[in-house]
Amino acid sequence: MDIELVTIGTELLLGFTIDTNAAELARVLATVGARVVRRTTVGDDPGDIDRAMRDALTRTRFVIATGGLGPTRDDMTKKVVAAIFEAPLELDSGYLEVLRQRFAAMGRVPMPESNRSQAEIPRGATVLPNNWGTAPGLWLEGPPGVAVLLPGVPNEMRKLVEHEVVPRIREKGKGKGETVVRSLTLRTTGIGESSLAAQIGEREDRIQPATLAYLPSVNGVDLRLTVSNLPAEAADTALKRAAAELLPGLRAHYYGDDTTDLAAIVFGLLRDGGHTLAVAESCTGGMLGERITAVPGASAVFRGGVIAYANEVKVASLGVSLALINEHGAVSEPVVRAMATGVSERFGVDTSIAVTGIAGPDGGTAEKPVGTVWLAARVQDREQVMKRRFLGERDEVRARSAQAGLDLLRHMLRQ
Repeated sequence: MDIELVTIGTELLLGFTIDTNAAELARVLATVGARVVRRTTVGDDPGDIDRAMRDALTRTRFVIATGGLGPTRDDMTKKVVAAIFEAPLELDSGYLEVLRQRFAAMGRVPMPESNRSQAEIPRGATVLPNNWGTAPGLWLEGPPGVAVLLPGVPNEMRKLVEHEVVPRIREKGKGKGETVVRSLTLRTTGIGESSLAAQIGEREDRIQPATLAYLPSVNGVDLRLTVSNLPAEAADTALKRAAAELLPGLRAHYYGDDTTDLAAIVFGLLRDGGHTLAVAESCTGGMLGERITAVPGASAVFRGGVIAYANEVKVASLGVSLALINEHGAVSEPVVRAMATGVSERFGVDTSIAVTGIAGPDGGTAEKPVGTVWLAARVQDREQVMKRRFLGERDEVRARSAQAGLDLLRHMLRQ
């Protein structure tokens, strides 16, 4: 089943609001075999909405739209689509009473008169009850095709899709050879996209019917495997087979699937090994500590850290020798080693990560250009140090540095 999505709202076009609805819809629809073939975004203009909806219905005869169902003058979606289906708006007294009771429960009596318009329903449309807001979803079927109208509020949209839309789409697909679109993401870090492709090499030719996409980010390169138009069991089998084919080529750069967080992997290794951790951060300014404490249960292993941004703090709080800094510079191997040792001693832990670098945009030299970062990790009496050069803007360098620190410790804990 091919479906088009139309997301409506001038705020989406202006960039003030990120369009998460289309991405969420595409992911969920794929699980029931519906293929999103086009996504269109338009502003709160009746003419633009009309053209987008008519074009989508002409191509696929099935369109899901989000946004424009509120009570204000710029909410035009329902009126436009009602005209396309030649289904005049009629007041639904039952839903009007539901709205009044909902406002009364919130202590807002009387209900604003503008909300009365949300009880106006296109003739013949199926109301999709919205228990999480005031604008009901609507399902229209007629000569133009199928149009599903959903509120633009992400949580309301998500709940209506789960409880009202997906069951109906699944029912429409029965008896038509039910297939699904399934994806699996293999997460890697510490290697660039082109180098990863070279390591995978000809393995990519042996993963059909799965397709492979490379998705680089500040945390590494995700490999997205996708299988389409197969029954659920066959799709899952194909994904597992493709992943098994690729994994040997990923080597130690692979750390998990789908939404796996590297910090959570490190936490598990620390906990299972009975370790305690502290961090010493300069250029990352607390990012390492934030990544670790975002993991539920982090207090079982994490003791704390020092943001030693200034050299004076490196000396006073971590015991780094001022002479060492003067001789080698704050961004150097000797200093990052001293930072890792100092934070271990001060917090009484057996494991530590230290990072110091030049995040930019200023501060670089010919010898130490912007993006130069030194990292150190200690596990009991073992220590590893690594120098990296990261490209990108300031925040990208900092984020890549935090990820690299976690990855360095992951490798040490696995040895």
